[in-house]
Amino acid sequence: MAMRAGLLVSIEGGEGAGKSSVREAVAQRLAARGYEVVQTREPGGTPAGEAIRALLLDPAQSLAAETELLLMFASRAQLVRHVVEPALARGAAVLSDRFTDASFAYQGGGRGLDMGRIADLERWAVGLKPDLTLLLDVGVEVGLARARSRGAEPDRIEREQVGFFERVRAVYAARALAEPRRFLCIDAGAPAADVVSAVLAGLDHWLDARGAA
Repeated sequence: MAMRAGLLVSIEGGEGAGKSSVREAVAQRLAARGYEVVQTREPGGTPAGEAIRALLLDPAQSLAAETELLLMFASRAQLVRHVVEPALARGAAVLSDRFTDASFAYQGGGRGLDMGRIADLERWAVGLKPDLTLLLDVGVEVGLARARSRGAEPDRIEREQVGFFERVRAVYAARALAEPRRFLCIDAGAPAADVVSAVLAGLDHWLDARGAA
C-alpha cells in the first residue's frame, strides 16, 4: 500500500486516561515537525457528528447496543469523508481523539457486539486505519476516580459499571498486542508530565523511522 501524503494519529484509552493533555502536546510536536495539524474527535468532528455525539452521550437516552454502534459509525463516516480524507490528501497530520479502535473496545468489548461485524463496518464505512495509535493505559479504578474528580456530570457511557470498562481495557490491550507496529502503549498511571514525555519520545522515534523508510 502506498504511503499517504499526510498521516493519521489517534489517541485511545479508557476514562480518565489523560487524552486531553497528551493531545495538545502531540499537536504542538507535530506542528514543530512541519505538519499542518488538524485536530478532531470521536464521536463528532463535523456538524452532523456533533449532533450524533450529543445523542450518544445523553444520559436520558436508552440506546440499544446496535444503535450505539451504528451511530458511532455514522459519525465516523461523516468525519472521514469531510475532514480526514481531505486533510490527508493535502499532506496534513490528522490528530483524532479516538477512532475505530474505540468501537472495537467500547461496543465490541464493553457491549459484547460481534467483532467481525465491527470490522465489516470499518472496511465499508471508514476504509482506513490510523498510521499511529497512542494508547494511554491506566487501571480502571484509577481512571474512573480521575474522571469523577473533574466534577462534571457523567455522560451516558461514563455511567457504566467497572466490569464494562475492564472489558474495554482488555480489548485495547489485545489490539495493541496484535498490531505492535501501529500502537504505541504508554503507562498513563504515571504522573502527567512523565506520560507526556513518554508519548513525545515515542512519537519522535516513530516519525524519524517513518521518514527514513
